[in-house]
Amino acid sequence: MINQKYFNLFGISGSENGATILELKHKNYCSGKHIDWNKDQQKRLILDDLHVQNLQSRIKNKISGNIKDVSSTENLPLASGIRLQTLNYVVTVELGGEKMTVIVDTGSDLTWIQCQPCKSCYSQQDPIFNPSTSPSYQKVLCNSSSCHSLEFATGNSGVCASNPPACNYFVSYGDGSYTRGELAREHLNLGKTSVKDFVFGCGRNNKGLFGGTSGLMGLGRSVLSLVSQTSSIFGGVFSYCLPSTQAGASGSLILGGNSSVYRNSTPVTFTRMISNPQLPTFYFLNLTGITIGGKQLRDSGFGKGGILIDSGTVITRLPPSIYRALKAEFVKQFSGFPSAPGFSILDTCYNLSAYQEVNIPLMKLQFEGNAELNVDVIGIFYFVKSDASQVCLALASLTFDDEIGIIGNYQQRNQRVIYDTKKSQLGIAGESCSSM
Repeated sequence: MINQKYFNLFGISGSENGATILELKHKNYCSGKHIDWNKDQQKRLILDDLHVQNLQSRIKNKISGNIKDVSSTENLPLASGIRLQTLNYVVTVELGGEKMTVIVDTGSDLTWIQCQPCKSCYSQQDPIFNPSTSPSYQKVLCNSSSCHSLEFATGNSGVCASNPPACNYFVSYGDGSYTRGELAREHLNLGKTSVKDFVFGCGRNNKGLFGGTSGLMGLGRSVLSLVSQTSSIFGGVFSYCLPSTQAGASGSLILGGNSSVYRNSTPVTFTRMISNPQLPTFYFLNLTGITIGGKQLRDSGFGKGGILIDSGTVITRLPPSIYRALKAEFVKQFSGFPSAPGFSILDTCYNLSAYQEVNIPLMKLQFEGNAELNVDVIGIFYFVKSDASQVCLALASLTFDDEIGIIGNYQQRNQRVIYDTKKSQLGIAGESCSSM
């Protein structure tokens, strides 16, 4: 029997103990700008494709190249960035006494924000950080271990500036975006937890598609990531629940392993993080199967290990053979609806403008150790047009078989996703954070 879920096309509704709640929202949440939905949706997918191309390039370039048991927990509100012009997620933290809204990215390591004086800065919502007003701000010297760690964390080595010999950094992204500036130390407040001498990038020359955010929070696995720098406080454990893009939907980024603050509705199941010595800063899992409407897909590509989970990628990318099998089964089960043209990276689209509601086959991603990610109904379809005349299956195929698959944030929504770097495992549980 096909397992299907009711889906209302014009208004989907989702069915602390020692922690400070910080909202997780979409980047566009705080902007009051009028948005051309159709034009904006196309732009977002183009940018997401460039982001994925950059990840694949970084992976290929790298291939060619003790945590304390603690119980501290901080729960930061995590939000959709939809009103800041991207489909990524943001949190608000305090750096040097000033509030900063930053993108949450598990595929990056260096945390950076825009700084004054700014040679070139994009427009952001919050005031640009001014280091000269902070007594706790310190430049990182070029002979320090932090400066030497830049190449491993970002792919670019630190550059020494003279007078004083400060360490300069540079990070580039595949869509042409970049940040350049000096490596520095500053007091970082995460909820009620203060982190002294936090190493970050103070960006003096920044360009790109970061919406109206102040910068980016790196949650990767290098020594410069926020996870590593706070491991003595939070034990190398963090988790998030990504909300939908609906106004008012709010999720959370929880730093620390105190599960009593989770609001999961299903038990947490764990899968091991796959070790990849050539790419140690990324989070890899072993995808063992996918079901569509209860039907198990068959493909030799399952169980080979090495699919990346990334909060900074929007649309999940699958190896070509697995995607073909998924598409064929979805089209078979979702038959009888008029088709629509493909859109950007999405090739399976429908015109549902004549329907008030539809039943769609649900999807489960299965991982080693019997862990499952139940893709929420809002993670199945991508609405290209607000009138539902062009609605597409929200997954895409990689171009080549040798590229690395990526589980994007669109399919992770309304899940508690737990990263335990101490035990090298990832936990998954259902959690309707969109209705919190």
